[in-house]
Amino acid sequence: MKDNVINGKEIAKKIRANLAKEVEIIKSRYGKVPGLAVVLVGNDPASHTYVSMKEKACKKIGMYSEVHRLSENTSQDQIIELIDKLNEDDKIDGILVQLPLPKGINENIVNYRISPEKDVDGFHAVNAGNLFLGEKGFIPCTPKGIIRLIKETGIEIEGKNAVVVGRSNIVGKPTAILLLNENATVKICHSRTKDLAKHVKEADILVSAVGKPEIIKGEMIKEGAVVIDAGTTKVNGKLVGDVEFDLAKNRASWITPVPGGVGPMTIAMLLENTLEAFKKRWKLEP
Repeated sequence: MKDNVINGKEIAKKIRANLAKEVEIIKSRYGKVPGLAVVLVGNDPASHTYVSMKEKACKKIGMYSEVHRLSENTSQDQIIELIDKLNEDDKIDGILVQLPLPKGINENIVNYRISPEKDVDGFHAVNAGNLFLGEKGFIPCTPKGIIRLIKETGIEIEGKNAVVVGRSNIVGKPTAILLLNENATVKICHSRTKDLAKHVKEADILVSAVGKPEIIKGEMIKEGAVVIDAGTTKVNGKLVGDVEFDLAKNRASWITPVPGGVGPMTIAMLLENTLEAFKKRWKLEP
């Protein structure tokens, strides 16, 4: 049987173990630890699950974390008021607003209120601009995790044909820019793309992030491609990715599963970004 599954859980576990060691050293040397504040608005069950996972991950590696759970009818002004307080809070190095927000709240206005130095999700216009320009800044967690997974396979990204399916500001666009920064030849496909299969078949590296179950059929995969599935949809109570896994696995050189591929890496990268924010703020050695 072909053993070509990229184990995101195991890779993330190693990253978290290294971060825990670093946090312990910082604590013993400076008497403080990195802190993450999460703002959760409303009753979305998936959001509550994700936030609990983030909170647990922080505590497990010795970071400080606090979750601000706000009701569905919290106003935009109240959220902004809370973010202003967290921007000034010395215990907090990273601020994350869990998306999606309830209707009537502008996600950009809320995210742009977070100080760029504490924007560990990398959604602020300053960090998005830095990414676009190839400058230093916080990289969104899922795209950062995707690149790390590709590099774990040992393949050379430079010169490869990379296809990103999905153009969201959270995953698709930043992933495409990161691949471009690694000198891949990048193509973005989306809901208006004609003949998706034709483009996917050309991909040496394929990243799919649209959240449409098995939109990428196994026969579309180029022989020997690296396939990163960042899509998740619940079908009959089970998480399913964008890629028809069993058939794609036989054609790919490497492939991520759903669950257990990209998801664990997203949280690991959030912890990494929070530690980075702490080091920058206190001007510690990188």
